[in-house]
Parts: sequence; structure tokens; C-alpha cells
Amino acid sequence: MSSPASVRDRAGTAGRSLGRAVQRATASPLGTYQSAVVRIGVSVTCLLFLLREWPHRRELYGPDGPWSWGMARRLIGNNDAFTALMWSDSTFWFETVYVLTLVSAALLAVGWRTRATSVLFMAGVLSLQNRSIFMGDGGDNVIHLMALYLVFTRCARVWSLDARRAAGDAARPTGSGNPARDITGIVLWVVLGCVLVPATLLGGLGGTWWLQSVLWLLWLGNGAWWALDRYAPGHELRTLFDVLANLAHNAALFVIMAEVCLIYATAGWYKIQGSRWQDGTAIFYPLKLDYFTPWPGLSGLVASSALAIMVLTYATVIVQVAFPFTLFNRRVKNVLLVLMIGEHAGIAVLLGLPFFSMAMIAADAVFLPTVFLLWLGHRVSLARQRLFSRTAVRFRLPGQRREGPGDEEATRSGDGSGHTLIG
Repeated sequence: MSSPASVRDRAGTAGRSLGRAVQRATASPLGTYQSAVVRIGVSVTCLLFLLREWPHRRELYGPDGPWSWGMARRLIGNNDAFTALMWSDSTFWFETVYVLTLVSAALLAVGWRTRATSVLFMAGVLSLQNRSIFMGDGGDNVIHLMALYLVFTRCARVWSLDARRAAGDAARPTGSGNPARDITGIVLWVVLGCVLVPATLLGGLGGTWWLQSVLWLLWLGNGAWWALDRYAPGHELRTLFDVLANLAHNAALFVIMAEVCLIYATAGWYKIQGSRWQDGTAIFYPLKLDYFTPWPGLSGLVASSALAIMVLTYATVIVQVAFPFTLFNRRVKNVLLVLMIGEHAGIAVLLGLPFFSMAMIAADAVFLPTVFLLWLGHRVSLARQRLFSRTAVRFRLPGQRREGPGDEEATRSGDGSGHTLIG
């Protein structure tokens, strides 16, 4: 039987462990590099997809598609989904929403005003995908989910224009001791409020209460955050806002990781039940479909090897089923992560599904080691510096020409110095 002292010791140890966990979850955002990679990957994937489909945008999501505006309105009236494309059936409004989604994806990728652009990106993605629900695939579903989760993350703490601006503001002292006035942030906040208020009053946010609550909470919270940061940076409420933001970020990051594990576990266990996956021939059949063979010679080469087909089929199932169980072993997890990224790269090349693969790789990036991301960021920074230095040397203006006996433009002064023409 345990003595009271040992019970108190165990309770004290458990309390200290719980306290450290709470402090770690509230003191700072975790996985800042991973969330930045997810932000960049998801936004770039969506941006490239929308650019590629620019000639076909009206057939996919607009007035020229088989899924008409009236049919979409009837469906949305039943499922209460949100889409700004139901606010008007005019072609001009569709083009406006499409262009705004493109712009918000580009701004989110570079990390400019991420709090505002992440909301605009989410609204654009939901508007397009909920307008024509039969046009998406698995990659669109991943972008749909990640666009929702990124709104709650502090994904611009590194590798963003916001991080650069914050570093510049911290290094630039002000006379009053308060942060510099943020005119751009105020204008964005006012403009978004002018859209949010009538959209809520006119019922344009759909029938889901949580979306309206989230949008209003973000808008009011960011206004209060700015006021506290401007006029009372040392107030306790300012610290409370930081704690709540860190909690929301860490919770959203945990949900992203759980979502990725759920995707792979579901896909893997469903594959196990298929007879073609059980006999090791499932990958052979898509390689023989004309629609999924952008490189017929390469697809035929892979399909001609029975051993390669069997290995790829069984490896796909094993990796997807085993991945959620390897998260507690860092080395095994990293090995399977490399295999999954390679699997999606193969899908992009062999089956011609680049945007699905890019979306899945962007979601997988939440599990990448921080050490690897730091190394990758350093290499990218060095490559950028070399590129810019070479560009500067290539376009550098020639220097002044030295004075010679044949220079008639040289001015004659007492010390022999003068001004020459620029060559």
C-alpha cells in the first residue's frame, strides 16, 4: 500500500508535468516553420490550379458550367453552405470573386497581412468549391480543409513579409515608445468590416452558425488586439490575447496533424478491403487508362514489370496504414514521410495529378523536422542571394573612365583632376 508521502510526490510530479505542458501550449506557437510550409504549399497549389484553369473558369465554377446558378442555389438552400457566388448571378461578380481568390492566394503565399488574407483565401476557396461541388477531387478537399485551419494558425511568424515587417518595426525605435501607426492594417480592418456587416444582415454567410461566429470573432478580436497593442502594450489583456492566439494556433496545428493521419488511415484501411489491393495488382489498372497516362511510355514501362507493380501496391498500403502509428518514433516517421512524399511525386508524374500531389505534400509538411526546414531555408536564402548578386552584376552600370590624353571633355584644373563622361 502506498504511503501518503509517495502519493503526494506522484501528485506533485503529475501537477508539474501538467503545468509544463500548459505553459508550453500557451507561451508560444509551436511548429512555426511547419505551419509556414503548409501555408506556402496550400496557397501556391491553389494559385497554380486557378491560373491553369483560367481559360475554363466559367465552365468549372461560373455561369457557363453544367451546374447552373439556380441548381447551386437550390442545393445550398438545403445544405446551408457558404459561397459568395450566390450573392449575385452576374458574370462580373463571378470574375471579381475568382480574381480576389487568386490575389488572396498569392498574398497568403508571401505572407502579407496574413490575418486578413487567410480569411479572404478561405472565403474564396469555399465560394468556388461550394458553388460547383462536383468539380473537385481529393486534392480540392485537402485545400478546403487546410484553408479553414490556416485561419486559426499564426503561420506567418517565419518566412513571410509579416515577419520581416515585425522585425523592422522592432528594430526601429519610436519616440513615444508605442508601435508605429499601421495605416494599412486599419484600412483592411475597416474594408472587411464593411463587407462583413451587410453580408451578415442579408444572410450571405450561409446557414452555418459557426462560420458567422468565427468571422465576427476574428474581426472584433483583431480590432481589440490592434487597440491594445497601440495604446496599452503592457496591459494584461494584451498578454491574454497572445495566450489565446497561441492556444488557437497549437490546437489548429494538432487538428491538421490529426486530419492527415485520418486521411492516410482511412485510405489505407479501405485499400485493404479491396481485392485488387490484396492480390497486388491495383496500381496496374490506372496506368492503363488513357486519361491518367500523360507519359504513356513511362506508364507502360512501369506496368510491364509485375514485380514493380506488386511492390508499389503493397508498399502504398503498408505506408498509409502504418504512418499514424509511427509518430512516436521520429526516425521511422521520417522514413515513412519520405516514402509518402515520393509516392505523391510518382502520382503527379505517372498519373498526371500534380495539384492533388502538391496538396497532399503540403499537408504532409506539417510533420517535417524543424532541423530539415532550417537547413532548407538556409539553402534557399543562399540561392536567392547568389541569384540577386549575379543579377546585380549583370545590370551594373560601367564605372567612370580614367582620364587619358585623348579625352577632350576632361576639365583642366590645377591638380590635374577632372570629370569624364560615363561610358
